[in-house]
Amino acid sequence: MTRRPAHAQVRALRRGEISSRELLDLHLARIDADPLYAVVTRDDDAARAAARKADDRRAAGTSTGILDGLPMTIKDSFETAGLRTTSGAEDLADHIPARDAVAVARLRHQGAVIMGKTNTPAYCQDLHTDNPLFGRTLNPHDPERTTGGSSGGPAAAVAAHLTPADLGSDLAGSLRLPAHYCGVHGLRPTLGLVPARGHIPRPPGRLTSSDMLTPGPPAPWPATPATSPFSSKP
Repeated sequence: MTRRPAHAQVRALRRGEISSRELLDLHLARIDADPLYAVVTRDDDAARAAARKADDRRAAGTSTGILDGLPMTIKDSFETAGLRTTSGAEDLADHIPARDAVAVARLRHQGAVIMGKTNTPAYCQDLHTDNPLFGRTLNPHDPERTTGGSSGGPAAAVAAHLTPADLGSDLAGSLRLPAHYCGVHGLRPTLGLVPARGHIPRPPGRLTSSDMLTPGPPAPWPATPATSPFSSKP
């Protein structure tokens, strides 16, 4: 199941083929066994609580959104309420935000289950993913090769099937290059389509969005109209 793309995992949840708790545990087990240093901060207890709520909603027929119950990770540059957010920088090693980045809040609103945070170079300012806090993220196809940056952690985690999807970010190839190097798809949406407020840099807690930066997803492969979870078909 963990090797299936995000849209297929969502469909399996909708059809009752697997519960959110079961799907979460499968991904956490892969993260436990993985040597890539792609997922750098975990939130197992909160993720299990969110998965349990998703299962309860689905059983009651009150599913909250198109991602309801899907486990996923978030690049460590996006603020996550109550969960350490460092952007790979030593001076933010203990930074625990009070609120979610807007994009993260919208994912939660659609029912996404946040498992943890993925690695990035300090302040997203390198074309390789390495930092003093967590070290270097390894390319899942060849550890001697780079994952690229700055969304190397998200791309490696998706390529290694640690997560079905991640929220990365792109300014000058920060998502597209790692996606290419790790053999997955990376999308830079139209500027302004996905809110960037709560991304570091800018400074933590700032209420404005980063100039020219665009949040976007890496994924194993995109959904077609026939397989998309956005479809109205069951």
